[in-house]
Amino acid sequence: MKKIISGKVREVYETDENQLVIVTTDRISAFDVILDSIIPDKGKYLNLISLYWFDYTKDIIPNHMISSNLKDMPDTFSQDPATYEDRTILVKKLKMLPYEFIVRGFMFGSMWEEYKENGTYCGSPIEEPADGPYKLAQKLVTPMVTPSVKNNEGHDENITMDRLRSELGEEKANEIADICVQIYNKCYEKALKNGVMIADTKFEFGYDENGVLTIGDEVLTPDSSRFWAADEYETGVSPKSFDKQFVRDWLIQNNLKGVTPSPALPEDIVTTTSNLYKECYERVVG
Repeated sequence: MKKIISGKVREVYETDENQLVIVTTDRISAFDVILDSIIPDKGKYLNLISLYWFDYTKDIIPNHMISSNLKDMPDTFSQDPATYEDRTILVKKLKMLPYEFIVRGFMFGSMWEEYKENGTYCGSPIEEPADGPYKLAQKLVTPMVTPSVKNNEGHDENITMDRLRSELGEEKANEIADICVQIYNKCYEKALKNGVMIADTKFEFGYDENGVLTIGDEVLTPDSSRFWAADEYETGVSPKSFDKQFVRDWLIQNNLKGVTPSPALPEDIVTTTSNLYKECYERVVG
């Protein structure tokens, strides 16, 4: 077994040529900087939420999950449950596509900023609602898939669906976009029943050893999505969020956006953030 990736949040180990172990840590990053703070139990909540959605969407597309039982993993993990329980999974090794597929269901974030200027996003026109221009945080007429190219360094590059079709092939690009919308719609309705609105999310796909398209990485967690409290939602304002937006806002307010070396978060920010992840987990899984 060898460690092959130490990412912003996850540690990835290769156990053999076909399998990986992924450990979700309590690290937190914002604006592409790993912050000098640990959010207690954040990794557990992320992992448990992802496991919940992997199971809930397996009728739409296969996922990379093999087991979340430490006994199915090398002794390093199974003999130290205090460190690894609830945050560690055994998965298939996939041949990953070099793209992220973002599904946007609401007018927010970078989409809102571009829309205010040009009425577009990533250069593509956005279908307007019948009652006039969009407001901040308003639900889109239909969810929009906006792919990006994954870069090893720096920010990922947003691209158009037309470019994705030219690089991946029209049939495959359209198939993946359709799967993304299916997952988003199914999970949106489920989460809404539990008081959570999924504003947007991102997916990653690859091919397994048999060439079957498979979803990997994580699914619909607070680190890969915007989750809003349905009971406090209204258009025109930034809704209460169960993701890293609380930390991002603090960094912006204190002129620490993207600053390195990474800043530490105040204790109250750490505690509030941990509680938000916990509340998100409890709401999502009901």
